[in-house]
Amino acid sequence: MTGADWPDVQRIYREGIETGHATFESEAPDWEWFNTSRLLPHRLVCETPAHRILGWAAVSAVSSRPAYAGVVEHSVYVAADARGMGVGGLLLQALADSTEAGGIWTIQASVFPENEASLRLHLANGYTVVGRRRRIALMAHGPCAGQWRDTVLIERRSTVV
Repeated sequence: MTGADWPDVQRIYREGIETGHATFESEAPDWEWFNTSRLLPHRLVCETPAHRILGWAAVSAVSSRPAYAGVVEHSVYVAADARGMGVGGLLLQALADSTEAGGIWTIQASVFPENEASLRLHLANGYTVVGRRRRIALMAHGPCAGQWRDTVLIERRSTVV
């Protein structure tokens, strides 16, 4: 993923936000914030041969403490018109390859329990459910605005690193 990809990445991010079941964020950030908050070696896009971006994945560190250097939190988003085509699985596999090559042993994420497609995708790609965090944060947008939402904490542990 490069700065040139950002308009499409941001559009796909917004599509996810609009569902109300992808993130607590109310709006997609600008490139500068995104670029400094995600680890450069592990920002990926899935694109067609004609360079149409179908989805993206990226990770951020969960902590600045050295003991957690091998633990990241990921985001994966697929364009609305590309869902169900295997893009998410391709991104998760590429992300696993990228992070393992970089010495990362755990990828974690929080998924809304209502986002059953995301949970199925992750479970089919080596992630396990760690637990459920009840009423972890207040939703500010979408169909659940004003509600305290649960998330399901999932993780993928490397068998290589």
